[in-house]
Amino acid sequence: MRHRVRGRKLGRTTAHRKALFRNQLTALFTHDRIVTTLAKAKELRPLAERMVTLAGTGSLPARRKALTMVPDKEVVRRLFEEIAPRFTDRPGGYTRVMRLGRRRGDGAELAIIEFVDYELSEHEEGGAPGKKGSLIDRAKGVFGGGAKKAADEVEDEAMAAEEESEEAAEAAAEEAESEIKAEPTAEEAAEEPEVTAEAAPEETPEKPAEAPEKAAEEQDAEAEPAGEEKKDD
Repeated sequence: MRHRVRGRKLGRTTAHRKALFRNQLTALFTHDRIVTTLAKAKELRPLAERMVTLAGTGSLPARRKALTMVPDKEVVRRLFEEIAPRFTDRPGGYTRVMRLGRRRGDGAELAIIEFVDYELSEHEEGGAPGKKGSLIDRAKGVFGGGAKKAADEVEDEAMAAEEESEEAAEAAAEEAESEIKAEPTAEEAAEEPEVTAEAAPEETPEKPAEAPEKAAEEQDAEAEPAGEEKKDD
């Protein structure tokens, strides 16, 4: 009988279970939100809240005690300097657990554990920090339909960008071909003779056409001396 036996063993030995919680605490303090099974989230929640309460003191012994559970100095520094000051006016209840449904394959029930002041828009690129969606929408943004929708959008954007790049490449190739056709090649330019001022033939001025009457008079004048020479003979 399990009378007054608290906690879940989670099918692990004591050392394995402690290592699991140590890793999950490190991830939670680093990202402010993690996805795990519902049983693990319920066991992790009191440990995380005790760590935040311990960090609220800010003393050196508290830091040393936190390092025994989270052996990462950078994560402990963030816990004491960034996370704990956000909950100075809150007496507990720093985290929440949201169910996500069952996992495909083994059917394990999944859940999100996050800090209550977690804003999804602040952790997304281009999100509006002042806008806060419902818990269901925020859960879907991490797991389930929201992730699939985001992946589909990214794929569509990649395909559109690829099509635009292909069209631009085709247009550039067509422009290059038209420029190559318009410009003469080196061989054609060598075959064409270059006409210079020295090689150009000199144009002789054309004589104006003489009148027919004047031409007839000249012929008669030439014929008269020939007739006189014959008479002398």
